[in-house]
Amino acid sequence: MKKLTVKKDAPCMACLACVSACSTAFYKEFNEDYSCIRIVSGKDGGAKPNVCIQCGKCMKVCEHDAITQNPKTGVYMINKKNCVSCGKCVEVCPMKVMVLKPENPASKCIACGICAKACPMGILEVVEK
Repeated sequence: MKKLTVKKDAPCMACLACVSACSTAFYKEFNEDYSCIRIVSGKDGGAKPNVCIQCGKCMKVCEHDAITQNPKTGVYMINKKNCVSCGKCVEVCPMKVMVLKPENPASKCIACGICAKACPMGILEVVEK
């Protein structure tokens, strides 16, 4: 399974480069609310990226078959044609990294690596698990 991960004990400086890269890639604008990666406070009080763990809870609550798992990569993907923007997937996301922009279908991390390339600290990586 392909996943975006945060390197263990790697320091995040909360520069938001990853957040900007993600929201710009999906929505052509920098907006923290439209990024599929969030910077949160870690247990030690420092910053830490929250990323999609590809758990599939979003797919389980989708009543419109808009979310499926790619059989090759294991990544959960949203079929924007089937998405009715109900927001149930956003509500159930344990990492709070799914996005629902008004008048748009939902979006989620597809482990594309754009955020990892943008991170000046190199703490994000796309791995096969």
